[in-house]
Amino acid sequence: MKRILSNLGIGSATVDAVLPTTLTAGESVEARVDVTGGNDVQEVDDVYFALATRYETDESTRSAKIDTFRAGNSFTIEPDEERSFTVTIDVPYHTPVTLGRTSVWLDTGLDIDWAVDPDDRDDLQIEPDPLRRALFDALESLGFTLRTAKCEGTESLFANHRFVQELEFVPRSGPFAGELDELEVVPIPDDGGFDLLLEVDRRGGLLSEHFDVDERSDRLSLSNADSDDLERRLRTVIERNC
Repeated sequence: MKRILSNLGIGSATVDAVLPTTLTAGESVEARVDVTGGNDVQEVDDVYFALATRYETDESTRSAKIDTFRAGNSFTIEPDEERSFTVTIDVPYHTPVTLGRTSVWLDTGLDIDWAVDPDDRDDLQIEPDPLRRALFDALESLGFTLRTAKCEGTESLFANHRFVQELEFVPRSGPFAGELDELEVVPIPDDGGFDLLLEVDRRGGLLSEHFDVDERSDRLSLSNADSDDLERRLRTVIERNC
């Protein structure tokens, strides 16, 4: 009976990943994985991990796996046995930062044949990598404040990206205050940098807004070598579309 209940997930082994809750996109961190045996002996084929987020479409909100990997070891867990080991978790460079409505989490699970796989979920805070940090600092220097951030589905636009993170800024001060309604920024990872999509929403009358003639789009390629000159380049692009 114990084995049957374990296969149904009742009295089965449990898993818990212990790692820093604040991570930086592009970094590697060590995590401890604690496995505790249930009411019966169980064969664990592997421990798997999935870094995930949510993105919005016109119809619904969906979950997406940013990256998946496995520990690569199998073992037998005895009843009430406690077993721990460490793994290295690589946070992909393209992981969205947890701003606004963006959430990121790590799912950890045990792969057990003929059983409901036990799992664990840890919510994570993802800090921007140095290049995105430089981008945010440059926009702040130009007087922009982040209003919202969310991930949106892009299957029909970008073949290699199921979703992108859209960041919406408003000019509270500086050269664009009173000139723009908002600035939408979409960083798309590209060869260690970002292909930055910008949409400038200029102030206009009701007629302009109705026909979307007050919105203009542009593109800017960024690499780590651009950090020192980023504010000037952003200002040039935005001014060109005002």
